[in-house]
Amino acid sequence: MKKLYADAAAALDGVLFDGMLIAAGGFGLCGIPERLLGAIQASGVRDLTFASNNAGIDNEGIGKLLRTKQVRKMISSYVGENKEFERQYLAGELEVEFCPQGTLAERMRAGGAGIPGFYTKTGVGTLVAEGKEVKEFGGEDYILERGIFADLSIVKAWKADETGNLVFRKTARNFNLPAATCGKVCVVEVEEVVPAGSLDPDCIHLPGVYVQRMIVGAPYEKKIEFTTTREREAA
Repeated sequence: MKKLYADAAAALDGVLFDGMLIAAGGFGLCGIPERLLGAIQASGVRDLTFASNNAGIDNEGIGKLLRTKQVRKMISSYVGENKEFERQYLAGELEVEFCPQGTLAERMRAGGAGIPGFYTKTGVGTLVAEGKEVKEFGGEDYILERGIFADLSIVKAWKADETGNLVFRKTARNFNLPAATCGKVCVVEVEEVVPAGSLDPDCIHLPGVYVQRMIVGAPYEKKIEFTTTREREAA
């Protein structure tokens, strides 16, 4: 089965449609599938729902798609760095489903494991619990959270072999692993593809069985959200 495609547009050909749910890896600008997000923007597909920890920053990551009004809803845990996200939400232009960070990761993992729902204490007694089933276990209340079953997963990895086995690099592993498992189709962009058999099996983070398509997206600029510096001390 051919998994390696020439570019992001080719890898997404025949996959995108209006109104779809996309699970996206990344955290801020760390480990985001930026080539695939750029191709989604260029495709013009609309009314999208994204399950993602956040929406990047203004005009970077999913922020690009917010600018072009291609996103209808965000399922996210952190949205504080994106002013356009804030503006659209407050103006009633964007639907937002806030989800605690660990719960979001588990909802993706659950979807990938075929689990439709699970109970958690996180969010009990808060706005997060509104409208959700509450059940008691051992004298404690838990709320029902539903697994995320996405139409498409888009993730960024460091290395892949030709069969799609993936290795993520350090903190860029973040939401990429659970997001990769919960989509009907998983498309991955990587920095490098190596021959099959050259990756240490004990170092593979995601088996290639989860990956249908991939591209080489390198070179990357590796943008930083905030640069914080201090004044040099006098000599």
